[in-house]
Amino acid sequence: MIEQVIWEGPFEEKFKEEQKPTTYYLIRHAEKDESDKTNKDPHLSEEGKTRAENWTTVFGDVKFDMVYSTSYNRTKETAEPTAKANNVEITFYDPRNLKLEDFIKETKGKTVLVVGHSNTTPMLTNALLNDKKYDQIDESNNANLYIVTITDNTASSTLLKIE
Repeated sequence: MIEQVIWEGPFEEKFKEEQKPTTYYLIRHAEKDESDKTNKDPHLSEEGKTRAENWTTVFGDVKFDMVYSTSYNRTKETAEPTAKANNVEITFYDPRNLKLEDFIKETKGKTVLVVGHSNTTPMLTNALLNDKKYDQIDESNNANLYIVTITDNTASSTLLKIE
């Protein structure tokens, strides 16, 4: 028995995978406790704890599929409120050993928060954009929010300063 199949549009469109954009929100950790200058892994200061909580308000209705953080106290503590608000576990990464191609595959089509440092946050943003667009963040700046969206292999970015 032969059936006739009627397509409503071009043949290629029926099989073209719909690509959901990948969106990365990249921030530096919130303000750290600097009372002990010898401490290489400080916790957040009170101001930093407030900023970490405020990020959940800033992100508002954004639904994160994944939250990444380095393993330092200050980055974990910055990521925790947003991870908790989105019911996701924090995935720890080492920016010195991050394999970009694997990271992009792992996060494809997802909305991702990445919490890093003054040097690693713009570095990862630039790598995602495949462009040296952003410089290292000043040590006194904990307010930058980089948003990178990748759709159909085209990346775009926005830099916001959230005080």
